[in-house]
Amino acid sequence: MAVIESAGITDVGRKRTGNEDSLFLDNDARLYIVADGMGGHQAGEVASKLVVNTIWDYMKRFNGNDDVEELEDTDETLSREANRLLSSIHLANKGVYNAALGNDSYRGMGSTVSLVSFANEALIAANVGDSPIYLVHNGSIELLSVTHNVITELMEVDPEAAEQIGEQYRHMLTRGMGIEETVNPAISEIQYFKGDILIISSDGLSDKVSPDEILEVVSKERPDRACRILVDLANERGGDDNITAIVLKIKSVKRGMKELISRIMLPFQKILIRKGACYADCNA
Repeated sequence: MAVIESAGITDVGRKRTGNEDSLFLDNDARLYIVADGMGGHQAGEVASKLVVNTIWDYMKRFNGNDDVEELEDTDETLSREANRLLSSIHLANKGVYNAALGNDSYRGMGSTVSLVSFANEALIAANVGDSPIYLVHNGSIELLSVTHNVITELMEVDPEAAEQIGEQYRHMLTRGMGIEETVNPAISEIQYFKGDILIISSDGLSDKVSPDEILEVVSKERPDRACRILVDLANERGGDDNITAIVLKIKSVKRGMKELISRIMLPFQKILIRKGACYADCNA
């Protein structure tokens, strides 16, 4: 069981009149979410809030109660907790999709979603879209999420072609919440340790502040101060988009005998494959 210190902040930025980002964090539930909405006439704001609220409404039913009826879409390669998280994402996707169909002013709306949850043995990171999730471990930073946009996916199959297309494709998503009736999230489960730091953000932050700069800030500052510094830095560099950041630090870890044996036997590593991370060769 992890003891976590966390903070989150969302900011409209310097160029937008409204904020289409939404965030959620709850240390007791050990659930942290960032959603970046898209769509005109405030539809993006509606989509991101619907995503966050649907996921939380579904997941909170399991707090201290394992007898709750669960959705049937189960992946046998994942833990029970990870399957619950996937179910919440699928439910949120249907909610946004149906809301867009039922209201002309919401047509074409959608959202990204990136979230982290903690089980006894592992942290679970899942995402749809391009809002990044970073893990800081032993002084280095890595991307846990899978970036679902045109440039990143093209880089997997044809790096030269990816370098030649315009920067506008960097924000053209290949997967999004509510865009289609079904969605294929990326998900991974990894062991966590005392001192690990996770950062979830919208691209309003990651477009302006590099991973190395994020690493430097979160390594030195408490989560609340780190969030403020990162958002201010993105604004100083233009603030072209809404900016959202959640920073969480694992202060201590209490594990049972099973988890302690696992820690002794295995080095820090990803313990399950990253779902949805394959591209051209998925069906090879």
